[in-house]
Amino acid sequence: MQIHSNILGHGKPLVILHGFLGMSDNWKTLGKKFSNEGLEVHLVDQRNHGRSFHDSNFDYEVLVEDLKQYFEFHHLSEAIVLGHSMGGKTAMLFATIYPELVSKLIVADISPRFYPIHHDAILEGLSSLDFTSLKSRGEADNVLSRYVPDHGTRLFLLKNLFWVEKGVLGLRVNLPILKEHVSEVGEALPIHSRFNKATLFLRGDRSEYIASSDETLIKQHFPSAEIETISNAGHWLHAENPSEFFKAVINFATP
Repeated sequence: MQIHSNILGHGKPLVILHGFLGMSDNWKTLGKKFSNEGLEVHLVDQRNHGRSFHDSNFDYEVLVEDLKQYFEFHHLSEAIVLGHSMGGKTAMLFATIYPELVSKLIVADISPRFYPIHHDAILEGLSSLDFTSLKSRGEADNVLSRYVPDHGTRLFLLKNLFWVEKGVLGLRVNLPILKEHVSEVGEALPIHSRFNKATLFLRGDRSEYIASSDETLIKQHFPSAEIETISNAGHWLHAENPSEFFKAVINFATP
């Protein structure tokens, strides 16, 4: 099965991978801007997310193989690969296993290290949505607010809502499988994984996902890595400061 994507523009391929509980639609606005710079932008839905297929297997190895099949299907001999959070972990592993397919690597606000599970409240909140009774996004937001106080995070999560049929809401994410395999999301990059080509790590100045102590580990796996900080941004740096994020990516991708 092929993972779903939205392809914008023409030129050198740029493949973008969303984070956990995200989807390609989260990147549509930035994707259009990137395509206007002469890039063919592939906004990808990873398995169990967005409009891609649902499957009981879920770890970084299968996400990487999904992406490898995607490259083959679309005849991509080489691309710039950009991944945010979970998508950044997929991108890192993909680049170390298939370096010939990646011309440059961009990792947004995630390090190669292990992360403990920290999505409990979000997953509990999404699980509490009763779609036999919910009739609007506003009602869903009200329920979710009991578990996720931050309004911006709820807006991000509620993008997963869609009308299954008239009057019936549902979630695009495969919630049962993602809950079952949530520990996989924090897995570290294998210790001997290495990618020697140009790599850019972008971190939000208000985010704790890439700490100063991570820089040595990043250089071990990615000897050519540069690390830049996006101002006025947390973990969703591409949404919180899109103009600075866009500029950093374009300056690196198309010098």
